[in-house]
Amino acid sequence: MRIILLGPPGAGKGTQAALISERHGVPAISTGDIFRANIKNGTELGRKVQDILAGGGYVPDEVTNAIVRDRLLQDDAVNGFLLDGYPRTTGQVEALDEMLADQGTSLDAVLELTADTDEVVARLLKRAQDQGRADDTEDVIRRRLAVYHEETAPLAAVYGERGLLRRVDGMGPVEEVTARVEQALGRGAEPLDPR
Repeated sequence: MRIILLGPPGAGKGTQAALISERHGVPAISTGDIFRANIKNGTELGRKVQDILAGGGYVPDEVTNAIVRDRLLQDDAVNGFLLDGYPRTTGQVEALDEMLADQGTSLDAVLELTADTDEVVARLLKRAQDQGRADDTEDVIRRRLAVYHEETAPLAAVYGERGLLRRVDGMGPVEEVTARVEQALGRGAEPLDPR
């Protein structure tokens, strides 16, 4: 199973990615987690992206593409993966297409978790308190949501045109969202019409 999980920050992608990974035996690959680990460990990459992330921006495509390419070549991702937080731009879609073509594989589905903006802001502010994330102030959260809608949401249209997109309501208790995700991943799930 090779899937992408789309959705705005705070839509519950990390939670669902972990559950899908466990249930389907594929690694959940989160570019955000990779970046945060590098920042915490003070690596060269971490220093490079820290200022960008703190300002609510996205890491340049060439850096992100190289990290994802390397990660998809690791043994645990050979037979499948779930990408969370990648691709974010059409340039990254093209880079991922090339990576998969080089491996002789393709995507099985693209899940888009949808969520109410005010609920997402509330979730992220609570997470910032619980986890001590300095990058999750309300201004930064709203900026990240605006950037998401501007740059990333159009990817849903790209994958919709390819017949891969399935939208899932990300609101409600985790168990309910998980049930909707599993239904969307089921063999009988119909891809969305991109219009």
